[in-house]
Amino acid sequence: MAIDQVDRTVVTQETTPTGQESVRTASRHVTTGGPGGAETGRRVAALVFGLIQIVIGARVVLLLLDAREANGLVSAILSTSQVFVAPFEGMLRTDALHSAGSTLDVTAIVAFVGWTVLELVVLWVIGIFARRSTTASA
Repeated sequence: MAIDQVDRTVVTQETTPTGQESVRTASRHVTTGGPGGAETGRRVAALVFGLIQIVIGARVVLLLLDAREANGLVSAILSTSQVFVAPFEGMLRTDALHSAGSTLDVTAIVAFVGWTVLELVVLWVIGIFARRSTTASA
């Protein structure tokens, strides 16, 4: 929310002994502002996509470390991240690479990149509607 306040005082004084007239003008402009609509949208989009990227990154790390899926936290992270990884399944011939119990979830890495690209596009679109501040020169 932006608040603009302009106080303007005009004082006119006449000096009669010399015949000169002097004019004094004083003004004050106070602006208190917060983020605009586009900036707020940009922040919300960055937060949402950041959370998605954290969940997908946690999925990759947990599968690499061969975390126990019986653990409630591990299970919650894997099931939550599956929602964001699912649209990218089947894009490559290999969805995961297995070695000694560890799994490199290639689909999750592709999903991470895909969500990052989508984030950049969304932020770019929001940036189109952002107001640019202009400064007036006197």
